[in-house]
Amino acid sequence: MRARIRRIAGGSLLLAMLGGIVPLPHAFSPITALAQVSDAAGEQALQADAVPPAPNPVDELERKRDQTRGELEQLSKTLTVSGDKARAIEQAIAELDKSNASLRQALIESAARRKQLEAQVRTSETRLAELGLKEDKIRASLHERRGVLAEVLAALQRMGRNPPPALLVTPEDALGSVRSAIVLGAVVPGMRAEADRLLSDLHALGDLQKDVAAEREKASNAMTASLEEDRRMDLLLVENDKQNLANAGDLVAERRRSEELAGRATNLEGLIQSLESEISSVREAMQRARAEEERRQQLTAEEREKARQLAESGVPDKNRIAPAYAFSSLRQKLTYPAEGELLRSYGDADGTGHTARGITLATGADAVVTAPADGLVVFAGAFRSYGQMVILNVGDGYHVVLTGMDRVNVRQGKFVFSGEPVAAMGEKRVASATALALETDRPTLYIEFRKDGTPIDSKPWWTAKETGRARNDS
Repeated sequence: MRARIRRIAGGSLLLAMLGGIVPLPHAFSPITALAQVSDAAGEQALQADAVPPAPNPVDELERKRDQTRGELEQLSKTLTVSGDKARAIEQAIAELDKSNASLRQALIESAARRKQLEAQVRTSETRLAELGLKEDKIRASLHERRGVLAEVLAALQRMGRNPPPALLVTPEDALGSVRSAIVLGAVVPGMRAEADRLLSDLHALGDLQKDVAAEREKASNAMTASLEEDRRMDLLLVENDKQNLANAGDLVAERRRSEELAGRATNLEGLIQSLESEISSVREAMQRARAEEERRQQLTAEEREKARQLAESGVPDKNRIAPAYAFSSLRQKLTYPAEGELLRSYGDADGTGHTARGITLATGADAVVTAPADGLVVFAGAFRSYGQMVILNVGDGYHVVLTGMDRVNVRQGKFVFSGEPVAAMGEKRVASATALALETDRPTLYIEFRKDGTPIDSKPWWTAKETGRARNDS
């Protein structure tokens, strides 16, 4: 008898024995309720496909992130800016002060909001991937225990359907009740533990699904807001371009000359030297910047301290034509030009048998690219296998090179402020010399710092915090 009871407790003969057991007393009604609550949810959970355990949690999380990213990209294609919202944005731009300083400040603020929203989408992407892994784990556990759980659910349902025993019974019924009580004493604790575990898993699964829905809603709202901000930035860029139409003919001629020089240059160093010496708008802007720097050096100690405090307060001169700070003083104060994930660092293998001379970020589709520091646009356009490129002269003999973008929003010869939008990424990675051997099809932004024409490691300049604004943002 004891051996038989042990086998029953193990679950192998559970259903066969329960067929001859008399109904449970009222003391077991909570288990009956459990069976009723978990019946439908349990059936759905048990039918889920098993997900094999991942040998490497990091790889599994990355796989889930790629899957989640694809789902969010599909979602983003269904989102639009409502007509009322579009009209409100257009009205706000129409009422904006159209002065150069106001437009640029509005652009900087718009770009900062765009990058913040892109960071929120990235956070939601990671959060959804983590929640998805937890959900897969619970479903896999339920699938592995489907045999035992089926027996438990069936037993609980049978117990719940039978009425309680009568108070007056025949001797045979009384003997059957005693025997049933002995069997239940061995069986029910194991069933209760398994039922409690099942209920806990089902509750956890339900909570996870609620969290997933909430996180998807958050990501959807962020993407919608980003679309609206994108619309606002486009209108601001149009207004900003109107400021530069006076010399449109000269700009076209200079662009053609730049393209000619780019076609002749064999490397970046040669391109930069030729542009800074032969393109009049660039040369004249550099001369004005040098004159401004000389003027600053002639200020009294009191005037320099006042200017430094003004810049430190985060409000540099809105009409400046030279960097608000010496570039060498901005170490650990710059943020990435685009919201993204570091894929390749300076000195890493670049897939061609050489080492990388810059860093590469994986960004979101259509991510905004901003100037990491004040600087003069030396070049803006396509250059050989680099694709679309922006080169900034940031002073002190330093240049910042940005490539991999889909479109450029600035012209050469223009002085841009830190945080000002200069370009935008595309939907997919642009094939270029700097994106070789990258195991991703996401848009990639290549960033290279140069000092006196020689590539240097940019790591000392980036702040440890990848989001937020640099100290010299205006």
